[in-house]
Amino acid sequence: MQEVPSTVDASALLFRLRGWAHELGFSQIAVADVDLSSAEPGLQAWLDAGHHGRMQYMATHGMKRARPAELVPGTLRVITARMDYLPQATEPGWQAVEWAGLAKPEQAQISIYARGRDYHKVLRQRLQKLAERLEAEVGPLGYRVFTDSAPVLEVELAARSGLGWRGKHTLTLHREAGSMFFLGELFIDLALPLTEAVSAHCGECRACIDVCPTAAITAPYRVDARRCISYLTIEHDGPIPVELRPLLGNRVYGCDDCQLACPWNKFAQPAVLADFDVRPGMAGEPIATLLGWDESEFLRRTEGSAIRRIGFARWRRNLAVAAGNALRVRDDPALRAALQQAGHGADEVVAEHIAWALSSSASAAALSSGPLTVGARE
Repeated sequence: MQEVPSTVDASALLFRLRGWAHELGFSQIAVADVDLSSAEPGLQAWLDAGHHGRMQYMATHGMKRARPAELVPGTLRVITARMDYLPQATEPGWQAVEWAGLAKPEQAQISIYARGRDYHKVLRQRLQKLAERLEAEVGPLGYRVFTDSAPVLEVELAARSGLGWRGKHTLTLHREAGSMFFLGELFIDLALPLTEAVSAHCGECRACIDVCPTAAITAPYRVDARRCISYLTIEHDGPIPVELRPLLGNRVYGCDDCQLACPWNKFAQPAVLADFDVRPGMAGEPIATLLGWDESEFLRRTEGSAIRRIGFARWRRNLAVAAGNALRVRDDPALRAALQQAGHGADEVVAEHIAWALSSSASAAALSSGPLTVGARE
């Protein structure tokens, strides 16, 4: 075990580490142990139930996700980090603005976290700088940076280190910051002092469970990714199940509903960094406008954005579903024309989704059993 050098006060080092983290834009850091064995049964049950969907890498890595020292040999501690991401211009009552956006069928709704710069890049670079500051202080250091980029039990580590507690929607919650933040980890071979976990404060609340458009939160602390809109619009690379398409409403990349409904997010904090400010075209854009982008326009608009990783075809697949849902509410010749134009040269999956969307109409929806709403909170 690599101990903190005898010439360095471990508590004082952790204090300085927090100061460096704040300078780099992090809102909070903490330190977790590497023994996550008590989390393994729950992880295995989730995998056995197939709730990871087509994210095969989760099953491939198996219990390695719960064993930091096996994932990165020599790891003794995990520094967990929180970075708030609400755009700096966010004002009180932002949740109402988001619900209003979900109530406009013709408007594309993109998850708040994805409207600015790709968080993977931002956190990874700044965690790297934090590691270098620590190494300069203590000498040679074995470390590895993670930001939603490897089989790491991020929420479990965050909860054990005291960054917050696991909410019933499975996201990390903080009493003074809600859940609108990113998590990152720094695996190190240095035995820093551990920080204490905090108690959970969800109580009897089930707002996140009740509001989920697809009932993906199957029980408190359990999400079936196969029904989750974030999974379906981002991770899932095939056809979106027909029975779930009407439930996606106008959500074209991710879903924030469980966070919008959470009472703790009245305490959500705006970002320190301008990286997460909204980019042009990422909020309030008509679906027809986004369907008008060709692939070069998509690549230009999403440069440095997390959205680019899903690729142009998946982006158009999602837009087609949103367009179809809008047409279920109100027939719009301009939107139909945008869909038809987007179908030229489309691959088989996108073409099928466009055909589904074009078969939609407000009159047909009235005769179907599917919902006419687009996910607005009642």
